[in-house]
Amino acid sequence: MIERRLQNTVTQALKRSPSVALLGPRQVGKTTLAMNIAQTTPSVYLDLENRLDLLKVRDIEAFHAANSEKLIILDEVQRLPDIFASLRGIIDRERREGNKTGQFLFLGSASIELLKQSGESLAGRIAYLELFPIDALEYADDDLSKLNALWVRGGFPESLLADSDENSFFWRHDFIKTYLERDIPQLGPRIPAETLERFWTMLAHSQGTVLNAAHLARNLDVSGTTIARYLDLMTDLLLVRKLKPWTANVGKRLIKSPKIYVRDSGIVHALLNIPDYNSLLGHPVVGGSWEGFVIENIMAVVPPRIQPYYYGTPSGAEIDLVLEFPGGKKWAIEIKRNSAPSVSKGFYTGCEDINAERRFVVYSGVESFSMGNDITAISLPGLMQELLAK
Repeated sequence: MIERRLQNTVTQALKRSPSVALLGPRQVGKTTLAMNIAQTTPSVYLDLENRLDLLKVRDIEAFHAANSEKLIILDEVQRLPDIFASLRGIIDRERREGNKTGQFLFLGSASIELLKQSGESLAGRIAYLELFPIDALEYADDDLSKLNALWVRGGFPESLLADSDENSFFWRHDFIKTYLERDIPQLGPRIPAETLERFWTMLAHSQGTVLNAAHLARNLDVSGTTIARYLDLMTDLLLVRKLKPWTANVGKRLIKSPKIYVRDSGIVHALLNIPDYNSLLGHPVVGGSWEGFVIENIMAVVPPRIQPYYYGTPSGAEIDLVLEFPGGKKWAIEIKRNSAPSVSKGFYTGCEDINAERRFVVYSGVESFSMGNDITAISLPGLMQELLAK
């Protein structure tokens, strides 16, 4: 079993807050993490996709009264959004009686409804955490063969730990099919699974490029408004990332559309029918796939107070990832797949434009070294360790 770094964070959050919502896509390991916590904390676990468990919490007041000394773990809580209004009264009553923390742990794979309902009912009474797929520090560290396996298969545990590339590939195809045919239709207006799969695949083909909604709309024969709705849905499900442009006034024209990434590299490869490492190296998406993989791993360790952007101008100044810290300090990060990285003039220009305090090139090797001009070449795990130390 791979130890998840977030487990300690969740435990600490339960000591500070009456309730904690742990969000993440299906099969990312939320239930396993919660059950690990339950081994050391008196707890009761309910899966709200189970009809019997759903009946148990229809009267949440009575259920809580019978389990008031335990942590109540509610899985797939978006299935019962009305529960949050009742939970507010329970939490406030417990606060008055001196029990202020660690009452509820919510697990949700559909952040749309979870955030909407809990945000309205439990403001000031809930902490939000996101569980990312398994990342480079949790699985690979400086082992390049493991890092490449993580890149190819992605970070969903059952995909990453499958006994063969073939079985990992089949699992990811089943995952995609389940989302399209079962999970997404439960969340809103009916979207044809075939149409949404084409949209998802088009995003994978365009991994790491600036959003061109008009192009996507023409290819799907839908309106730009519909494309925006599809994209918002996939983003809210934590399957797609919209990386915002850095748009502070630097006296230049800036690109102002977001960059789009399918968040898990293994899902990218399944959508594009790339079954293994050798096939990936010969595919046109290899650069965009590596870029998205690095960004998601970095985001897995970036504290919430740090904001991610990319920087680009029509004249060619470009930075793959800008991390803006409180107070305005910025790190500029270029992402290169080569083992002997180099940077373009556009990166130097971009760093000057935003006044980057630190400048990194993340590459596929393991050593850190200076590239001159205050630029450090660094491995992905190395940069992640730098961020964890902040």
